[in-house]
Amino acid sequence: MASSLFFRASNLVSSATIRRRIPLLGAFCVLGLGFPSLCSILPSSSYLKTSCPQSSHFVHIERSKFSTQSADKTVQAVKMEGNSNIVPSIVVYVTVPNREAGRKLAGSIVKEKLAACVNIVPGLESVYLWEGKINSDPEEMLIIKTRQSLLEALTEHVKANHEYDVPEVIALPITGGSPQYLEWLKNSTRD
Repeated sequence: MASSLFFRASNLVSSATIRRRIPLLGAFCVLGLGFPSLCSILPSSSYLKTSCPQSSHFVHIERSKFSTQSADKTVQAVKMEGNSNIVPSIVVYVTVPNREAGRKLAGSIVKEKLAACVNIVPGLESVYLWEGKINSDPEEMLIIKTRQSLLEALTEHVKANHEYDVPEVIALPITGGSPQYLEWLKNSTRD
């Protein structure tokens, strides 16, 4: 059964494509569109099973193999409003041309306390219009977690330290999450 499932899934997309694209696509959809929206856009197929009531079965994944928590424990999440231990926070996307540029920019952002954490996601390909021509270039994505109040300072820092003429700086609100993580984000950034 498992080998037959793998064979059918591998005919649809290569495993390299899945490894490169799913984490970023998933992060974008969950952060930008919200989980219910993500579920409604998944294609219907019999290969992946999701826990969304409105989605079709798509790939069967046994939760117990991937979860470190027992089924009876619940993850505590918090909304941003009404909690004095956290501040309005955002996730900011910034693309960079390569790993070296990403590490340098990420390090300077965290050192200046403009963000609590920067993830560097490799393996992107960006297709864009620049100076009247369609271009396609490999890039890496910085996913930056910070306070909403630091967006202007972060944007100026990126502009001053980025090799692109017009660097991408796109912010999305964090509407909730782990109280401990959001408090850590507050304490790890400047006021």
